[in-house]
Amino acid sequence: MQKGIIGKKIGMTQIFDAQGNVVPVTVIEAGPCAVTQKKTVENDGYESVQLGFGELKAQRVNKPLKGHFDKGDVAPKKTLREFRLNDTSSVNVGDIVKADVFAEGDRVDVQGTSKGKGWAGVIKRWNFGRLKESHGTGPVGRMGGSTGCCSDPSRVFPGKHRSGHLGAVTTTVQNLTVAKVDAENNLIAIKGAVPGPNGGIVCIRDSVKAKKA
Repeated sequence: MQKGIIGKKIGMTQIFDAQGNVVPVTVIEAGPCAVTQKKTVENDGYESVQLGFGELKAQRVNKPLKGHFDKGDVAPKKTLREFRLNDTSSVNVGDIVKADVFAEGDRVDVQGTSKGKGWAGVIKRWNFGRLKESHGTGPVGRMGGSTGCCSDPSRVFPGKHRSGHLGAVTTTVQNLTVAKVDAENNLIAIKGAVPGPNGGIVCIRDSVKAKKA
């Protein structure tokens, strides 16, 4: 990975390209992010940088984090994320990463926390089909049906698709296209949808698939 940045999802809108076609985009407030820590092969076994995003009042910082920020002489940040870069020689603690680190046309992967849906049944959670609604089924058309044998092995195997909590998990959408970059206002417009609700924290990285292509 060559570059990355932390951002906050603003919402979806649409823009027009040079041919006049409508392009649905997600607007992300990307940065400015401060480099709060730099890891090297000699000290940590790998190279990476830790970025901080969002201002945080000093009275809301605990002592360990205060020492962490003071060591790098960086103002307290609300969100910290680590990015494993291929080369960190040109990055130093205290540097500011802005939205112009990406350019229009770049391919990126966007990681965020998906929207929480609460408890969901098997139809919504796993795309099950309904049971037959003829005589004898009863009022259980949206249930999952049989989940195990009654004799052998007389149990339900782990990992069986059943109802449960849906969403609120780390999700990555790969190989999206940067449609527009507004460096002055720290905004990046990415074609398509990205994980999470409006106001959610997302991480934008170089696309893994684009590098393989």
